[in-house]
Amino acid sequence: MVHQAAAHAKKRPQAHSVHIGINEVSAAHYAGWTGPLAACEFDAHDMAAIAKAQGMKSSLLITRKATRAAVLAAIRKSAKALADGDLFFLTFSGHGGQVPDVSGEEADKLDETWCLYNAQLIDDELYFEFSRFKAGVRILVLSDSCHSGTVVRAGRPPPGTPEQRPRIMPPAVGMRVYGEHKSFYDQLQRDVAKAAGGKVSDPDTALASVAVSQRLTGIVKAFHPSLILISGCQDNQFSMDGNHNGAFTEQVLKVWNHGGYKGSYASFHARVRAGLPPTQSPNLFTLGPASAFLKQPPFSV
Repeated sequence: MVHQAAAHAKKRPQAHSVHIGINEVSAAHYAGWTGPLAACEFDAHDMAAIAKAQGMKSSLLITRKATRAAVLAAIRKSAKALADGDLFFLTFSGHGGQVPDVSGEEADKLDETWCLYNAQLIDDELYFEFSRFKAGVRILVLSDSCHSGTVVRAGRPPPGTPEQRPRIMPPAVGMRVYGEHKSFYDQLQRDVAKAAGGKVSDPDTALASVAVSQRLTGIVKAFHPSLILISGCQDNQFSMDGNHNGAFTEQVLKVWNHGGYKGSYASFHARVRAGLPPTQSPNLFTLGPASAFLKQPPFSV
């Protein structure tokens, strides 16, 4: 009877979601650049609607409210509250950027960033925040932006209509921003490296969404939750903005079909990718014990 009672008392999985949509950034931090985009707020609202329909406890961080402090606080609150079997769903729609890597082993490498409203969030930091979730927590991240150390090598699409606007901070702007706030960004990386127990050798793979690197970091070695990241494009491509949704988010919504989609995450990614042009091919990255997670229906609690 005790065992039966314990089984019945087992809690239903909890699910928290955070949806970030940034249509412009603060010129005060970004060297006078505001990076106007059209559809990022729409993306965040649409992804929050999916989360709520699936029974998740959702929060929105839109443009001016999407500060570094607010985003980190939301992630940390969920990391503290969620346990084995629970779900954390995070979406980002906005510009990606880069800062020089000062914590890794190669001085000329670049760290990828999310351009939050009042400052950038470095991938080192995001990687570390995910590592603080408890074992057994499922983390799903959808990132509709550009994140790549090699993206500067790609031919940049011409500016024009919103559909032609890439979601990446121009490299020249990025270097000016870094120059004006060098000590801030350098110290952020050092703090994460210190917390991880040493140098961070290459955490870029988490946000660049490339094949698993052999140079795994101390953070990865201590990674116990299960992570699925589906990003808007490959590392040598651009995620494009739109009038009503980003190209990637628009396809996610189409394949999801108001809950009509019944396949797995793996097949969901394949369907989303098939619906986009060869110039923008979403990638799938996993970290931790994610094999069972990949077989589940998308957004299932």
